Amino acid sequence: MSEIKKELYSTIKNTMIPEVESYIEDLHKTIENKEHTEETLEEVRDMESFLVELQNILLAIDENKLEDAQAEEIYEKIQNLINEHKEDKVEE
Repeated sequence: MSEIKKELYSTIKNTMIPEVESYIEDLHKTIENKEHTEETLEEVRDMESFLVELQNILLAIDENKLEDAQAEEIYEKIQNLINEHKEDKVEE
């Protein structure tokens, strides 16, 4: 497995999936407490779809169906998401 695929796999498995799962749990708690809006419900659907996409990327790497160039592109997008999230937290 190439270095970029290892980095991508690690970032998705150890950072992205736990973060997304945690956020989905928080959204479900909001719904359980009847504090949700239609936007909350839409956010749950979006995040669950995103989680499936992340899991599919891991599967593609495991099955060697992802080219290095694709892995590089996805990795850069994920790093941008992580950086944006960090910047949002700093602003709060």
